[in-house]
Amino acid sequence: MPQFRYRILVVDDEPAIRETTKAILENEGYDVLTAADGLDGILALSQSLPDVIISDLHMPRMSGLEFLTIVRQRFPHIAIVAMSGGYVLGQDMAVIKADAFWQKGQPIKKLLQEITRVLAASPARPEGAKAEAGSLFLMREA
Repeated sequence: MPQFRYRILVVDDEPAIRETTKAILENEGYDVLTAADGLDGILALSQSLPDVIISDLHMPRMSGLEFLTIVRQRFPHIAIVAMSGGYVLGQDMAVIKADAFWQKGQPIKKLLQEITRVLAASPARPEGAKAEAGSLFLMREA
């Protein structure tokens, strides 16, 4: 029987950060998908829904703020960790639609702790919902 692995989507326009984060998370036992910006993140969501999204806030084409707003509206059950080198915790963080924040440059252990925390706080989803994303634009039930 295959062992369950949480799926994480890492969205960052800096290839070195994106790939290093992916390698670290895979080493920790996570299934990791990546996207280069918010638009690529939307495309990734149309293929497979993650349990957690880790997203940079400053990116070209579609910023992390825009991306996370869309994610929060369409998929409120997905846990989100925002990351940035430009923001600091407490700096107008109310506008960021995230469950946690990781300042780039902090120890990676802090990011891993935030992932563990948001996963523990997230409602469980049916196994089938993890495999298939379906349409991004379904009507919401009232």
